[in-house]
Amino acid sequence: MTKINKKSELPVKGVHERVINASLLLFTKQGYFNTSVPDIVKASGCSTGSIYHHFKDKEGIASALYESLVMRMNLALDEIEMQFPTSKQRCRAVIKLLFRITETEPEVMEFILYAKHKEFLPGNSPICSSRPFQKMREFVTTGITNGELDPVDDLVAAASLYGGALRLIFLRLDGVIKHSLMDKLDDVWKCAWRSVAA
Repeated sequence: MTKINKKSELPVKGVHERVINASLLLFTKQGYFNTSVPDIVKASGCSTGSIYHHFKDKEGIASALYESLVMRMNLALDEIEMQFPTSKQRCRAVIKLLFRITETEPEVMEFILYAKHKEFLPGNSPICSSRPFQKMREFVTTGITNGELDPVDDLVAAASLYGGALRLIFLRLDGVIKHSLMDKLDDVWKCAWRSVAA
């Protein structure tokens, strides 16, 4: 049975999710430093007391948000690894995943790519060193080992393979690209794979 927070009458899980979701929107819209706990209280509909009880402070909220997004990406990449046997299939699925998140949850991608996490989460690893980004690189490394990709430095190969897609994501988030990135997936993939294929 879900535990209820008596003061707000929201399930404890509901408090956590509402605060995380509200914070994601606020941090991406107005920035971490321009967002106050009262802003989060107002946007989430949760009391100040329940927020401090669950998260301690604003940095705790940002850390929980960061960890939840990293965990979501980890699970998605684990699923890709189980579903697809080759590096080629896995890397294409990664680009498709990133494009889909950009289209359906742009705030998530903005927080991942735009937020300067080290400024407000100095104890966390840089996002590019987080487990999901390591996993993306491992897909490339496996492809080099298996002979699917040119035997070059795996960091160079990963940058070549994913770099164009990430640049298009930035352009989409900035409003330069007006149409869905999903429409460009096949062309992006052809160019990316040609740059690294053995």
